[in-house]
Amino acid sequence: MSDRNTLPSDAGTVIVGAGIVGCNLAYQLTELGRDDVVVVDQGPMPTTGGSSTHAPGIMFQTAEPKVLSKFANYSRQLYSELEGRDGQQAYKEVGGIEVARTEERMDFLQRRVEHATAWGLEDPQLLTPEEVTDHLPLVDSDRILGGYYSPTDGQASGVVACDALARRAMDGGAEFVPHTRTEDIELDEDGDVQAVVTENGTVACDEVVVATNIWARQLGEKLDVHLPVAPVEHQYTMTESLDELADNAQDVTDHPLFEGYENVSGEKAKRLLANPDRPILRDQDNAMYYRTHGDSYGIGSYNHEPVVPDPDDLGGNDPDGNQASVHDFSERFMNEATHPDRPDKAPRTASDELIPATKDKELEFKYNGMFAESPNGLPIMGPVQGTAGLWVASAIWITHAGGAAKALAEWMETGMPKLPDGPIDLAHCDVNRFDAHEGSWDFTRDIGGEEYRIVYNIVHPKWVWEGKQRDIRRTPMYHAHERRDAELWASAGWEEPQWFESNADLVERYEDRIPDRDGWEAKYWSPIEAAEHLHVREHVGLHDMTAFNKMEVVGPDADAFVQRLCTNDMDLDVGQVRYTLMCNEAGGVRADITVTRTDDDRYLLLTTGREVGNNHVAWVREQAPEGVVVNDVTSSLAAMVCTGPDARKVLSKVADADLSDDAFPYFTSQQFYVKNVPVTALRVSYAGELGWELYTPSEYGETLWEHVMEAGAEYDIRPYGNGALDSLRIEKGFRLWGEDLHTEHNPYEAGLGFAVDLDTDFVGKEAVAAAAAGDNVRHEVACLTLDDPEAAILADRPVLDPETDEAIGYVHSAEYGYSVGACVAYTYLPPEFAEPGTDVEILYEGEKYAATVEEEPLI
Repeated sequence: MSDRNTLPSDAGTVIVGAGIVGCNLAYQLTELGRDDVVVVDQGPMPTTGGSSTHAPGIMFQTAEPKVLSKFANYSRQLYSELEGRDGQQAYKEVGGIEVARTEERMDFLQRRVEHATAWGLEDPQLLTPEEVTDHLPLVDSDRILGGYYSPTDGQASGVVACDALARRAMDGGAEFVPHTRTEDIELDEDGDVQAVVTENGTVACDEVVVATNIWARQLGEKLDVHLPVAPVEHQYTMTESLDELADNAQDVTDHPLFEGYENVSGEKAKRLLANPDRPILRDQDNAMYYRTHGDSYGIGSYNHEPVVPDPDDLGGNDPDGNQASVHDFSERFMNEATHPDRPDKAPRTASDELIPATKDKELEFKYNGMFAESPNGLPIMGPVQGTAGLWVASAIWITHAGGAAKALAEWMETGMPKLPDGPIDLAHCDVNRFDAHEGSWDFTRDIGGEEYRIVYNIVHPKWVWEGKQRDIRRTPMYHAHERRDAELWASAGWEEPQWFESNADLVERYEDRIPDRDGWEAKYWSPIEAAEHLHVREHVGLHDMTAFNKMEVVGPDADAFVQRLCTNDMDLDVGQVRYTLMCNEAGGVRADITVTRTDDDRYLLLTTGREVGNNHVAWVREQAPEGVVVNDVTSSLAAMVCTGPDARKVLSKVADADLSDDAFPYFTSQQFYVKNVPVTALRVSYAGELGWELYTPSEYGETLWEHVMEAGAEYDIRPYGNGALDSLRIEKGFRLWGEDLHTEHNPYEAGLGFAVDLDTDFVGKEAVAAAAAGDNVRHEVACLTLDDPEAAILADRPVLDPETDEAIGYVHSAEYGYSVGACVAYTYLPPEFAEPGTDVEILYEGEKYAATVEEEPLI
């Protein structure tokens, strides 16, 4: 790659950042036919000085989030096709092993097998200690209980991969311009991208992609786009030559990239370019990882207190060749126990125990390298709401960059993220998923540090933050919840009840219908959730649903816009309510929503989604034409639902309206007063029982809550939390977007064809019509119940064909159905397996659970 390219005056797409993300993206865009792509970077190429230059390039593919494993698997395949400047394959498929020193970690490794099986990774295995040392002879088998082995894991040098990808991109017409720092992005009078301003001139362009990882926040701030990207430091060292690795000694000084690498990284380039000769290794109990560099062992450590530099202090490479993403090594972090969760053993001690050959050996090269973290540990990708032409690709590692760039390029070109095996849902990676508070540096810094802290911890899927950055958003009923001893969990910053300790007396009342629960599935669960569920089914409950996303669509063209947005017939009278879907251009379900026409030119759109609900708001705003205003009214309206067989009796005591079936039919809305509080009421309920959703301006929320609770006292009304709601909705077959409903499936695959009217025009109609005709239906939704009525499982585990033991799907969501007396799971299966009555198995925590496909809804 030449350092002599000059800056062009215009381009279709400018990518800021020529690290592993930018190079991958440039290649993918040129593969899709674009020949007007320009990549600029402040450093030399391919050794830019960012994280891609100092990273050891280890690639463990298995992760609990499906999106990360899918990205990693595609990256592995792509890097395996790349040829480095030395004529060798860029990817070294040496395998990857994670070891366990505790029984708890062994359970974790079993989950690794199950997640890998669910996501389609090849041949995941559990190993005995002796089998680990068959692959890794220098590991002390007496220190471990076993290991997890993924044979297609491996290593890819960021520099080698960047160079190979860039050369391919240039063959497709892309231009790369080094030594060119981006200073600003110019917008036109409409707020759309117009040009990229660099230290060496301005490039007019239609699109710009911020692919600068640890520097992403600063560039966003110039546009008032507050990206929650935190640079964090971790340690990497390389030992002196070890006699035990002498057979793998390598001289890389004749490598075509060595001179440039040495100019940026110094002498350690001699090690970083040397290939591994055995599986990469993780000791997550001690937050350490390993790979060989020729005859040296590389030791990476997350086993120290979090260090989050201020982005404004990062700067760039200095004139002496010091790398911008590298800070001085902290000796204390290696030789003392500073990690808040691992206070008993220094990293160097733990490392020498595991690999005794390194004991007393000099750590020849040592540095603190930086990478980027996001608030949920996932990439930050996609088009930025409100700034046409501005895209982000940040908080992405070498392991995931190939897949992330492929998905993003498809998104930019076709409007739909996808990988070669089909669409991939990026709801939890979308740049628009964040709430306003997450853009603050206080939040970004603290949560970036917390994400660093838990990188190698065993984290339960229901675990929530404690301590830092909690109690940020309070619903109007917050103090009422505290008075009833609510167990509050944070969701999108909202403090939401999961259950109420004040309902503990209900457990004894319903105990014969609440199975005992232990093990992994019992963590972060309370039998009070079950009791609240049963009480709502049989009596009445009140649930705070303020955090559900709420949008108001207003304007003279609102009716036409809502029809264009929605798959159902939206010719509604004022006061009518309709369930419908929004789809993307490829027919994937973008959201399921409840739409209420509240006036001639005004609609209320209600949706779930929790942490990713803001994606829906961004989508609706992106689609809106002139003459239509989309207001996010989530925070301005308090919301609650009174539901259960006695709901009408309760509300009739305080509502100045007739709530009978004739006067207030299902799926209609009215405005009335609850005592002295103005309310917009919808006769719908996500719990699946008789009920009314009640909306009022936020300042009235707590008063309304207490009015309803007081009116319901004689009917033993109880507040209930999200735990009960999740089990109530799954029994009724109501989907939860982001879990058992997302863009990877069309309405017919999701069993929601009833919410589609093909006589109307809507976004994605052509693809949805093809699905209606039977095309593009690869999987169908299936409701499963476990045959063992005492068993409970969690999501993201493989569904198996009991005849062949092959994975045919995975559990999208699972909750115990206390009214049906069985654990209920939703999945998507090949059509021949989705027929009711079909027997399948679910692999969970090392055991196979028999399950049966059922007709839905169950009750």
